[in-house]
Amino acid sequence: MNWFPVAPVSNLFFKYCVYNHCSFLQISEREALARALLACQQARASSSTTTQCRSLHNSPQLFNVKETPQHSEDEVGSFTKLIEAMGFTGPLKYNKWKIKIAALRMYTCCVERINYDDFFERCTLPDTLNSWFLIAQLHVWMCLVRMRQEGREGKYMCRYIVHSMWEDVEQRCKIMGKESLKSMTETFYAAIFGYDEGILSDDRVLAAALWRNLFNRECEDPRQLELMLEYVRKQMQYIDSLDDNAQSILKVATPTYNDAGL
Repeated sequence: MNWFPVAPVSNLFFKYCVYNHCSFLQISEREALARALLACQQARASSSTTTQCRSLHNSPQLFNVKETPQHSEDEVGSFTKLIEAMGFTGPLKYNKWKIKIAALRMYTCCVERINYDDFFERCTLPDTLNSWFLIAQLHVWMCLVRMRQEGREGKYMCRYIVHSMWEDVEQRCKIMGKESLKSMTETFYAAIFGYDEGILSDDRVLAAALWRNLFNRECEDPRQLELMLEYVRKQMQYIDSLDDNAQSILKVATPTYNDAGL
């Protein structure tokens, strides 16, 4: 069965949407920042800590993935911290319009490269707008998990992936009224919380999140739940194990998805 979950995202894909970025910090601020960075480095050297990487999976056959180190937050100046505390976005490494375009294209992949009829059949879901939304939000969440690893730029892109999703959902919900859109909003954020908890825990927690959010607490065949659990784990494994070769978001090649055995 060919399922098309998400467009693959590599660690360095932002290189394809980078413009030359000129900092507007004054010389005195740069010197102060340099001194602060030096002090932080000395403090880190004096107290060495180790962080354990937790494996996402239980089965070595399916889930022996290459651990992806978490990106540390970029050091920012006092001006950037100030304007971000006021609700604005500070200067980023890459052009913001390019990031917005990449976010829209990534969401489009979540919508157009999925065989929704296959999901409806395999999971015994009704062919409705709500079922479409439950499947779409699952794939959007997988994109968000990956993009959070890209620091401030990744978080900025996450905002516009979600923004693109709600613009699309709003157009689809016009005939259903505001109450339906409000219900979908509550469902989305509850699902994100549950999926995050599940991917950081064991299969039981993730299966419970899928049962609550995707199946809406109505799954009579446990094999369907097992199939979706394996599907999510494999896709997250595939995203995490991508190499460091950058791919252009503007010229997305037809990807090969990790759907063997499904």
